[in-house]
Amino acid sequence: MLKVNEIFYSIQGESSFAGLPCVFVRLTGCNLRCAWCDTAYAYEEGHEQSAEEILAHIRNYPCRLVEITGGEPLLQNDTPGLARLLLDQGYSVLVETNGSKNIDLLDSRCIRIMDIKCPSSRESANNDFTNLERLTARDEVKFIIGSRVDYDYAKAMLEKLPNWFKIKNIHFSPLCGIVTPVMLAGWMLEDGVRARLSLQLHKILWPGTLRGV
Repeated sequence: MLKVNEIFYSIQGESSFAGLPCVFVRLTGCNLRCAWCDTAYAYEEGHEQSAEEILAHIRNYPCRLVEITGGEPLLQNDTPGLARLLLDQGYSVLVETNGSKNIDLLDSRCIRIMDIKCPSSRESANNDFTNLERLTARDEVKFIIGSRVDYDYAKAMLEKLPNWFKIKNIHFSPLCGIVTPVMLAGWMLEDGVRARLSLQLHKILWPGTLRGV
């Protein structure tokens, strides 16, 4: 059984899949408390469902792309089983993780979108850097940039990614309302950073809407 906060159908707002229709399965619970978290409602709220019940809900939508997110989905023991069930049913599965848990618990067919927490999150000490060795060319890495200090931290981290030259999708995302896209774009252009400027498309489409997008 899994504790589910919400299941909804929307436009993927981040990652290399941004702009595509996607079904989101948001699981309850997170082991981190990022200073700028926008999904704190998922810390505790939720109800239990089996993987089969979740699959039945997903089948209501005309979509073959699913993202399992949170919270932190890898806190729940049955998350890998849910991902495997969806993959076996022919879905493309993204799993967004905060990078503090072993990502190799997931089926290798998943596309793992891993955050590396920067200092402004106040959780950078909880990055599990052994996950860097587990990344593959299928996976994606995301840095939320909330200050110049965060940017410099993220830029330095690129040199520590053993496979970073193989990982095509490294995202620098400006913290909404704190760092402007123009500001971050300027830093990236000045330094020639080999990463993608990634805006949160769902916040552009539905400003002020916190849930279900």
